[in-house]
Amino acid sequence: MNEQKIILDVKNLSVQFKTLHGLVKAVNDISFDLKKGETLGILGESGSGKSVTVSAIMGLLEMPPAEITGNIYFDTINLTKISPKEMQTLRGKRISLIHQDPVSSLNPLLTVGYQLCEMLKVHQPGLSQSDAKKKAIELMEKVKIPSAKERIKSYPFELSGGMCQRILIALAISLEPDILIADEPTTALDVTVQSQIMDLLQELKSYSNMSMILITHDIGLVAENTTETLVMYAGKIFEKGPTEKIISNPNHPYTQGLIDSIPRDQKKGEKLFVIEGSPPVLTKMPKGCPFHTRCKMKKEICVNEIPLLKQSNDSRLSACHFS
Repeated sequence: MNEQKIILDVKNLSVQFKTLHGLVKAVNDISFDLKKGETLGILGESGSGKSVTVSAIMGLLEMPPAEITGNIYFDTINLTKISPKEMQTLRGKRISLIHQDPVSSLNPLLTVGYQLCEMLKVHQPGLSQSDAKKKAIELMEKVKIPSAKERIKSYPFELSGGMCQRILIALAISLEPDILIADEPTTALDVTVQSQIMDLLQELKSYSNMSMILITHDIGLVAENTTETLVMYAGKIFEKGPTEKIISNPNHPYTQGLIDSIPRDQKKGEKLFVIEGSPPVLTKMPKGCPFHTRCKMKKEICVNEIPLLKQSNDSRLSACHFS
């Protein structure tokens, strides 16, 4: 059996920002890869570095104040070495992003049809207006928007959050990218619509064999929709490996805490499990393991030494002194 081709290879990526309060290390020396046709989940609480990682990959960070070290290889291209103009050519065409807030991500003053047509014409300069409109309607139908010929004239405020998210997905897949990055794609949607959107993304991914990165804090979404998972905390990778193994038998106490926090069949009056405390302030990182201030398993070594991300006995990687 042939191994899947690696299409994205992130090596020792760090992203830091100079602020009035000090240096913020938002992403701290992380490495991972994404294979062709694979869905990778990046899981963690707010502030863990998930979205900054994506912004670095997409070339969306303003430098300065951002400082990026390490390498990001897309196919044979090192994204950290190319010009903003070259990155703009790749963005949308070969690597595409779905933002987490569907309504505010669309221009409220322009119809959704106009926005789709403009996206198509920017990357295909010879495309006529009539052909762009025809393609826009086809894309809206592809993402299962009913009455696409009429809805193409709608403004974002005339559509539901779920429909706006479908428009964003249509924009993201319009140029048939190699990689689709979905950054918290269901955050603002109700549970039923969340399921519909994820089913749609999986259907589109399977149809085109594109690769996908799913950024989320929702373990349920990761469990149902990804093959590999990274667990991030305070800018570092805490655990990495096959999703099924991580969900069924987590190696890291932080991952275990996230799983224990999932609401289950609670008895009346029984409290939900929560990880006590808050993530560290990135300008004042604790010595040792970044999680030790919240970890019930901590020992003296955890307070004094930063654990390395190392291979466990079942091929997973875990950054815990005791895994």
